[in-house]
Amino acid sequence: MDFITLDDGERPLEQILKYINGEIGKDSLVRTYLCENTSVAYYNNTKITDYGFNETGTPDYSDLPLDKYISVIEVVNPMHKLWSDGRWNKLTFAHGCYWGKCSFCDGSLDYIKRYEPANATVIVDRIEAIIKQTGERGFHFTDEAAPPQLMKDVALEIMRREVKITWWTNVRFEKSFTYDLCRLLSASGCIAVSGGLEVASDRILKLINKGVTIEQVAKVASNFTESGIMVHAYLMYGFPTQTAQETVDSLEVVRQLFKAGVVKSAFWHRFAMTAHSPVGLNPDKFGIKGCESGFAGFADNDREFIDEQGTDHEMFSSGLRKSLFNYLHNVCLEYPIDFWFEFKVPRTTISPNRINNAIESHISLVLDKPAIWIGNTPSMEKFNKQKKGKVQQWGRITINNRSEEVEIEMCEKTVYILFEFLNEINYRNYRKLTLKDLEDRISESLNVSFNRFLESEEMQDLFSTGLLIL
Repeated sequence: MDFITLDDGERPLEQILKYINGEIGKDSLVRTYLCENTSVAYYNNTKITDYGFNETGTPDYSDLPLDKYISVIEVVNPMHKLWSDGRWNKLTFAHGCYWGKCSFCDGSLDYIKRYEPANATVIVDRIEAIIKQTGERGFHFTDEAAPPQLMKDVALEIMRREVKITWWTNVRFEKSFTYDLCRLLSASGCIAVSGGLEVASDRILKLINKGVTIEQVAKVASNFTESGIMVHAYLMYGFPTQTAQETVDSLEVVRQLFKAGVVKSAFWHRFAMTAHSPVGLNPDKFGIKGCESGFAGFADNDREFIDEQGTDHEMFSSGLRKSLFNYLHNVCLEYPIDFWFEFKVPRTTISPNRINNAIESHISLVLDKPAIWIGNTPSMEKFNKQKKGKVQQWGRITINNRSEEVEIEMCEKTVYILFEFLNEINYRNYRKLTLKDLEDRISESLNVSFNRFLESEEMQDLFSTGLLIL
């Protein structure tokens, strides 16, 4: 082997080609191991910068025999099947991770630390180019964690251009993923997301610096699921200082998530300490003693450690795997947690209704957030209606969906204002307006408060049909 490069490949590979062609010397190589006289030397000219993510171009599949690849199903897990069954075009929304704070992650390395998103136009340009080349309309965005705002912009751009694709990605279960945003993502072709619940323990989540809570994960997972998007949860056990009680409670949270139907797929990972993670760089801060310190060199990234404050995590491995295997098949969800272990474990301290209570929590509408209409184009007509012996002028908005026809009837002035508002916020020719803008226009024609108007059956029909608040 002549060369090994680290992290991003565009600039290092370009420099290698120039070196092979005699255009530059070895001192101009970037993040590259070079074989010199049977020994290995490392060269990294820091004055030569990487290409920006918007400049890297579109992946080129032209030389690959795409029709000859086989599908491999490793295990009977919905998300693992999605990874390996069939072929997915690979793209990313951004370079690096927009969060970049998780203590178990190699956030000090460039491929995660340097966050640089592309814009929605560039991403959808790349999508269309790859479809044209490969004929495949399935996309896997392989980001560490896809940024919600950019996902929204890309979803709108996909819909505006009427590009028909199926896609999925990795996310953080953060509160930005409201029910309406999840509905938008689903409408653009999103079918699945995977995200880190990690150790489902309040204390450990805070120690990990995940930036989410158990209640938040439950609500967001519910938003995705209710929108028709499958949710896979990355689970972790064996984090430094994790106790037997926290492991049992974590499994109870997972059980409740599966029982509620908001998580359809998951996998337990044993924590591994890596040299470039906050835990590996500052082990004392996380209660770790007797560990190997420092980075031992390329491809020797994992660090051995002793957790004197936690528990024997290996004891729990078999029980965690067996329970999750059954939960994946929607069986044994009523079994007590101690059933899965051949030794005595603590009784869970998690309330039996914790996840359901989180899912059912109500979030009020925010009037000053942008509204957008993703439903079919509405039509309007006027008609006379007799009420209390008087003939009044009314209006009717009709929306034809695949499965039903929705009709909204109100007084003519109110219907006209609402009709104009829906057309202005249509995703095809979007103008940024909010419910507050609608309130300013429509209040004079209402005989009830605007909040009561939003709670009316007619408006609830509009919300369920395609009126989103983002």
